[in-house]
Amino acid sequence: MSKKQKSILTKESLAFLKTYLNNPSPTGFEKEGQKLWLEYMKPYIDDTLVDPYGSAVGIINPEAAFRVVIEAHADEISWFVNYISSDGLIYVIRNGGSDQAIAPSMRVNIHTAKGPVKAVFGWPAIHTRHRGGDGKEPHPKVENIFLDCGARSKKEVEELGIHVGCVITFEDGFAELSNGHYICRAIDNRIGGFMIAEVARLLKENKQRLPYGLYIVNAVQEEVGLRGAEMIAKRIKPNVAIITDVTHDTTTPMINKNIEGDVKCGDGPSITYGPAVHNILRDLIIKTAQKEKIPYQLAAVSRSTGTDTDAFAYANDGTPSALISIPLRYMHTTVEMIQKEDIEHTIQLIYHTLLNITPKTNFQYL
Repeated sequence: MSKKQKSILTKESLAFLKTYLNNPSPTGFEKEGQKLWLEYMKPYIDDTLVDPYGSAVGIINPEAAFRVVIEAHADEISWFVNYISSDGLIYVIRNGGSDQAIAPSMRVNIHTAKGPVKAVFGWPAIHTRHRGGDGKEPHPKVENIFLDCGARSKKEVEELGIHVGCVITFEDGFAELSNGHYICRAIDNRIGGFMIAEVARLLKENKQRLPYGLYIVNAVQEEVGLRGAEMIAKRIKPNVAIITDVTHDTTTPMINKNIEGDVKCGDGPSITYGPAVHNILRDLIIKTAQKEKIPYQLAAVSRSTGTDTDAFAYANDGTPSALISIPLRYMHTTVEMIQKEDIEHTIQLIYHTLLNITPKTNFQYL
């Protein structure tokens, strides 16, 4: 898609994106986000599947024997209540790759059976932080960050419905910056769920009939080890899988391109080389991008991709799998940032790649 073409994102799809990003969907507690996603998908699919742990699937042509998956993950990093002190402070442990360095002064929602309870990650004022015996300033660690919900005793905390095991999400929501940049917490990877839903919408609106079954998968529990993808890959047993996730914009300060490669927001989706990535499928994606004049970037991984690609690639008897990533700044913070044109180009790349796959496509190495 060239910059001169009309945007493929509609007013309705952008409204869904904002609602979907703002909705909490912490690892292991993705239910409400999955409901929103499936409801949006309904007009564009023939059937649905939800597995016991909550991975959601929209299916087009469910009767077809040849199965293609396009996949994202639905969960976001979060925290668990781990300990409530006698003076009403709440100590936490990670749920996924949560970053203690950004926690101090952040607002959060503690999710309880009575509804969300607002709290903040407290932190000593700068004036007081040099008073330790060794003269060193304390740094945020999982063992010393804490939540203050306004209660001043353990009893008051518990009366709010808070208990050990309650999940906690940051409060920050969607905002739009200049030059088509969007920020929000949990763009990793609900932007992927949005993009694969938009692929389904385009297929329906353009009246494209695929010669295979398409399984649009929004998997749970990626942030704790690709667990949702492992389960749903075994259930679907796809012939081909295209995974979408986020990747680092390495032009961000303090990122070493010698280590992380050269990827930038606004330059298009990133296509990955690596052991789990099937060479023939990856080359098909690259050729599609070239044919459709969709800008793209290249990345390489030395072992695993660190994404659901690994779970699909090594599932069952081996599944030809590939990874298309969208560049992102400030991963695992409350201000994850992406660029609108990258969203559109990634949708277009997945869409056109699907049109180039048939049950007769040869994915055999030899």
